[in-house]
Amino acid sequence: MSAATTRSRTPDRLCAEAVDLARAAAEEAAAPGVVGEHVETVVEGDRVVTHLFECKEFGYRGWRWAVTVARASRAKHVTLDETVLLPGPDALLAPEWVPWSERLRPGDMGPGDLLPTEADDLRLEPGYSGDDAPPPNSAVSEEMAELVEAEDVEVTEGPVGDLPVAPTRGSISAVAEELGMRRARVLSRYGLHIAADRWEEAFGAKTPMAQAAPATCVSCAFLAPIGGSLGQAFGVCANEFAPADGRVVSLSYGCGGHSEAAVMPKPPRPAPPVIDETIVEPLPLHPQPDAGSVGAVADGSADDLGHS
Repeated sequence: MSAATTRSRTPDRLCAEAVDLARAAAEEAAAPGVVGEHVETVVEGDRVVTHLFECKEFGYRGWRWAVTVARASRAKHVTLDETVLLPGPDALLAPEWVPWSERLRPGDMGPGDLLPTEADDLRLEPGYSGDDAPPPNSAVSEEMAELVEAEDVEVTEGPVGDLPVAPTRGSISAVAEELGMRRARVLSRYGLHIAADRWEEAFGAKTPMAQAAPATCVSCAFLAPIGGSLGQAFGVCANEFAPADGRVVSLSYGCGGHSEAAVMPKPPRPAPPVIDETIVEPLPLHPQPDAGSVGAVADGSADDLGHS
């Protein structure tokens, strides 16, 4: 180890003793009562020392006032170099700044919020052909556009360029507007893939609900199909009692609300009654002697039967 290195690690005596000078500089930069106890002395170099003081400011827990003092060679007076507030090892720091486009999560948008998309968004691609320049042999080529503008000049007052809204006939965007293709951009292949991965993760075959389902959504009557290329693997659940009602689900997803999972049997119809219990038959409490199929019995007949 060289002598210069040894000197640089050994604090200068005059600089190390200049604690009062460093405290006065810290209180001038902050406020009286905010600068706390002397914490540490750090050797920055040859005759350069930094004094660290505790910061008592609310919201700056663990921060320290750092006052650097220095002394010129062969000088007997210590001078002030700089004063700054620095975080300590256990300082309370703000989280790392992240752009809003990376902080946004599903469900964060509310009424009135606007979410602009970048011009080079990887999830989107031009809805027409990508370029607004027609092919040379196209019916909407530059020559055709000049002919159309020449015809418009004959039916309008003044040149077309002086009109409030100059017509854009002869361009691909104008033809697309006329055909009903009003979307300037559509989903790219990358946008389709990340949407499919997101839906598959939420309502796909690997979810616990699908693992315990009796059948998949592809055979369910409550599955509403969707158009486009995504319709080959996804649909919309229309079962109000299902956990994915109104959500885009994978065809391999399933739940207990499958339309053919458990068909409820019809209640059995009771057999017609053998005895008609719905008709009331009146019976007398004291029957008449001549009533019924057996006639009245004489009094002497009781003796013949052995009655006492």
